[in-house]
Amino acid sequence: MFWTIIGILLLIWIVGFLLDFAGGLIHILLVVALIVFIYKMIRR
Repeated sequence: MFWTIIGILLLIWIVGFLLDFAGGLIHILLVVALIVFIYKMIRR
């Protein structure tokens, strides 16, 4: 489930770069996903 969310966010981020669609929101979501990913890696 976690990897699916990361994959979807990355896909939306790439599409956002190509179409310049909701740029700020996508970058914020990507940063949040990265922070959660790092947190989960440290907790393991």
